[in-house]
Amino acid sequence: MAENVTIARPYADAAFDLARRAGTLASWSEVLDRLVAIMADANMQDCVSDPALSADQISGLLLGVAGELASDQSNFVRVLVDNERLKVLPEIRELFAVLKNEHEDVQDAQIASAFPLDDATLVSLKADLEARFKSRIETTVTIDPELIGGVRIAIGDEVIDASVRGKLASMAATLKNQELSNAT
Repeated sequence: MAENVTIARPYADAAFDLARRAGTLASWSEVLDRLVAIMADANMQDCVSDPALSADQISGLLLGVAGELASDQSNFVRVLVDNERLKVLPEIRELFAVLKNEHEDVQDAQIASAFPLDDATLVSLKADLEARFKSRIETTVTIDPELIGGVRIAIGDEVIDASVRGKLASMAATLKNQELSNAT
């Protein structure tokens, strides 16, 4: 995986630079998402790995399925095909998203909740996170019944564990530490 990131980085940097200069960051982000989804299809993977198909044929197929792209986006796809880098599209997309978010001062928050969050709760939670981190927050919410109750939020390398499971684990650790210090 680390090797794929190393291979993908110059392509992500180039895509970001093109998108930033043209003011098309959102369009590029959407196109990269679309290309990753297309390449996830088993039939497309079979076509791309077919040695009987030329790079031009693979590019044509991929561009035909991807729909309307700007000329720089089409050229980017051709470069990926010519250099046999389609397999690192997920890493290119992820690296591009990081660069885009840094440029726009946006942070991703991964929120795990024991139960579905209603819209009002999510809006309030997002506002609190934006105030705490002093940047715009994009949220992704997943349901994790193992949390028992509450939420666990990961933003970058910081984790806020306000789940019942997390509090129980914290209490257990505290009790264990007290037992150890009482035993000595």
